[in-house]
Amino acid sequence: MTRLKQTKFRYFYQQFSSHISIIIVAFLLLSLLFAHYLENLVYRNKADELISYGKAILSDIKENPYATEIVLNKYSSVLPARKISFSLFDRDGKLYLVSNRGPEIKYLPREDWESLKKGKTIIVQSDYKRFDQDGVTFVVLPYLENGKFYGGILLTSPISGSLEMIQEINKILLYTILIAFGVSFLQSWYLSRIHVKRIRRLREATSQVSKGDYNVHVQSSNYDEIGELANDFNHMVDKINTSMAEIESLENRRRQFMADVSHEMRTPLTTISGVIEGLKNNMISEEDKERGINLVSQEAKRLIRLVNENLDFEKIRSNQIQLMKEEIELLEVLEIIQEQLSLQAEEKNNQIIVESAPEVYVKADYDRLIQILINITKNSIQFTREGTIWLRGREEPDSVVIEVEDTGIGIDPAEVEKIWRRFYKADISRTSNPYGEFGLGLSIVKQLVLLHNGEINVASEKGKGTKFIIRFPK
Repeated sequence: MTRLKQTKFRYFYQQFSSHISIIIVAFLLLSLLFAHYLENLVYRNKADELISYGKAILSDIKENPYATEIVLNKYSSVLPARKISFSLFDRDGKLYLVSNRGPEIKYLPREDWESLKKGKTIIVQSDYKRFDQDGVTFVVLPYLENGKFYGGILLTSPISGSLEMIQEINKILLYTILIAFGVSFLQSWYLSRIHVKRIRRLREATSQVSKGDYNVHVQSSNYDEIGELANDFNHMVDKINTSMAEIESLENRRRQFMADVSHEMRTPLTTISGVIEGLKNNMISEEDKERGINLVSQEAKRLIRLVNENLDFEKIRSNQIQLMKEEIELLEVLEIIQEQLSLQAEEKNNQIIVESAPEVYVKADYDRLIQILINITKNSIQFTREGTIWLRGREEPDSVVIEVEDTGIGIDPAEVEKIWRRFYKADISRTSNPYGEFGLGLSIVKQLVLLHNGEINVASEKGKGTKFIIRFPK
């Protein structure tokens, strides 16, 4: 079994061959066109010269027909110096005998003879057989009298000198082509090598990416398609790096999520398991049984809240909830929040103050707005003791602004941007408390505000309090 070996026509040779071929074809075409143009120009000039002499001879004969022989003798002595000979012929093509016998008019086609009789000048360029001579230019002019054909004049001139000039020019063109070919050869070779190097760099970079190295970049430009390809390659690598970073971040967040959930669930589960074991083994006294059962109930509710908050967060983040927006009087909502959380605020000797004009309305989902404000206000109550919490509402040209400000312990600047993370809790909050204990409250708040096409910001200073600013578009 014979094995066929596939041959490769490398890109370098493709580029090089195409460049050289185009240049060679272009120069050959230009040379042929130039040579043809030059040859026609030489013959045209020679024909114009013969026509001018022919017209002069016929004009002199017409002016003085009785001195025809003198005119012919005069031109017969002048024109040979310019290597021009001429002959007169009658209407039947027979030549007049003059001192210097000129060329005979033979082999003239019938159609040319008919054209001549109608007064048309016949020009023959580079003809070698029509008049039984070689290497000459022929011009035949008719002689008409009152529109009647009486004969004409035939003038000839050798073109040997002109042909030699054309050959010399063709030789120069040949040398020019060879020099241009050499220059184009070097230029094509140089450009092809540059393109091949650029493609090789891209190939090597692609090979590195396929091996898992996403930090590779190639030199790019906007000069040509290869440069644009390099730009796209670098953009692709950057995208891959970003995607890999996001994947790594998601994996870390998944691990952190599992750790946080395990941590949050371990304490209530341990408490429930311990109380149940104590009740089962009669290790809890009768007077403490009711207290133990209440503790189990509280911890069970705590687990339920953890599960519900996680489900709620996932629904909000994946846009699985539907908002029922309506015009809501903001003062009424703030007063409801004040009333619902007043007892919790009093436990820490805090005071909740509402500041809003009655004509301020906000377009939002009522239940979700209550959820947002309760979460933020609980957060303020949690970190404020013997202080004040303000619930403010005001209207701006393009938005409605809600502010929740407290005089609590504040947030460290390094922690401010982290409070929106799921399960994130600053060190100060890692204590047992009944509100926002799972670190999901502010994450849910952020998602709900975004669903309303709003924005939420926080300004805080350590030891001087915190202010949450929410903006809902009108």
